[in-house]
Amino acid sequence: MEPAEACRRARDGAEVDVIVSPRASRSGFDGFDPWRGRFVVRVRAPPLGGRANREVEELFEEVTGFRAAVSSGQASRQKTVAVAGDRDAVWGELKKTL
Repeated sequence: MEPAEACRRARDGAEVDVIVSPRASRSGFDGFDPWRGRFVVRVRAPPLGGRANREVEELFEEVTGFRAAVSSGQASRQKTVAVAGDRDAVWGELKKTL
C-alpha cells in the first residue's frame, strides 16, 4: 500500500489512517508502515484518559494547519484521524513527514 492511500477524501475534509506508539521518547511522525497501510505516529503521552489521542490531534493540527480529531479507534493503537481540510493540502503536508 502506498502512503497516499492512507489519506483519503471524506465528507468534511480528509481521513488519515495511523498507528500510534504511546509513551515514546519523542513525539512526531515516524514514516509509513506499508504492511499496515498507516502512518506511524509516536507520542510521549500514555494511553490513559485520552491523553495520547489529544496529543495525536495536536500533532496533526501542528503539521497540517487544520483542525483534527481522532474519529475512530479511540481505544486502539490503530486510529483514523479526521482532518478538516482539503485532502490534497493535508496530503501535501503529510508527504513532508516521510
